[in-house]
Order: sequence, then structure tokens, then C-alpha cells
Amino acid sequence: MEAKEYLAYISEKIHTAIVATVDDDGLPVTAAIDMMDSDKNGLFFLTAKGKGFYDRLKKRGYLALTAVRGETTMNSVAVSVRGKVKELGYDKIPELFAKNPYMYEIYPTEESMHALIAFQIYEGTGEWFDLSKKPVERVSFSFGGSEKKHEGYFITDACISCGSCLPVCPQNCIISDKLPFRIEQEHCLHCGNCKEICPANAVIKR
Repeated sequence: MEAKEYLAYISEKIHTAIVATVDDDGLPVTAAIDMMDSDKNGLFFLTAKGKGFYDRLKKRGYLALTAVRGETTMNSVAVSVRGKVKELGYDKIPELFAKNPYMYEIYPTEESMHALIAFQIYEGTGEWFDLSKKPVERVSFSFGGSEKKHEGYFITDACISCGSCLPVCPQNCIISDKLPFRIEQEHCLHCGNCKEICPANAVIKR
């Protein structure tokens, strides 16, 4: 899938995400926020100007979120996003209300709607993590011109093909058909077992 499809999955299939911002003491604060729309450039959401959440967005200009779908852990999909946010003002509000009509029950009049401000997460990176797949599926993506980050564990040319890492990999995602061995990033849990056991220190973490 492309980035816009992961973002659409958040807004259309999950909708409510747990978001994190940072307060004036540098401590994390979480809140449940509905992601009301998306496009190829990001996610859209609302908040009231009187909330502390609004103040933190204005001061920091940054947001991290995780949205999870699934009845149990082993059939769940989690999508995490972190990125820059910008205020869009009121003009986007009627469009977001039209796509999310339940908002009329919370803010029933046009006058009350003016308490709200629309925001966009417009540049950032994300990760798709699907536990329902066997092996698990992990995909990194970026949007809004942000560079995709390649995180996780990687095997370097120092690999001596001893095979110590193979039995400790919970997803069997280390390919050993040639030297150096290779980790299938799309299935890796980032548990670090391979790095811990490697006698040649050939595994690095990025």
C-alpha cells in the first residue's frame, strides 16, 4: 500500500487514535482524538481552542499517534504516525462535519462550531504493524515530503554465518542463504535477540 492508503485506514477503518503531545514540563500527555479525514498529504482532526491539547499543538507543532483495530491482540492492526501539525482554521470545519455527522450532536449550532479549529498532520513518518499475518507484517512509510526512516536491526559484513541468530528469531525472518545473513525487515519484531547473541557483533541497531 501507499502512504495515503495507510492514512485512509486510520481515518476510515479505525477513526479514533491515541495521540501524544508534550506539556510545558516536557512530559507526555495523551488524548483520544478522532482522525476525521485524510489525503495523500496527511490526516485531519479537530479540537476546541479552549483545550490544553490546542495549546500544546500550537506550542510544539508536533504530534504522535497510534491507532489500533482488532478484537484481540493476535488479530489486531496498529498504525503509528508522528509528524508536524499545522492549524487550518475554521474553513475546513463544515467539510469535516459533513464527513463526520455525529459531530453535530456535540456542536449542534453554527455558533458553537466556532469553538473548533481544524488541524492537519502534514509531514511525517509512520509504521504499519499487522499481528494477524503469519509472520507479522511491518511496513514503514512517509508522507508530506518527509524522508522514510529505516529503523530496526541489520546484519553487517562482519557476519560469520555461524547461525547463532537463527533459533532465537521468533518470526524466523533471518535469511541465511548467503553471507552476510539478512533480516526481512517487513517481518521483524525488533526484539533484539539476534544482536544479543551474535558472537561477531555483526548485528547493528538503527
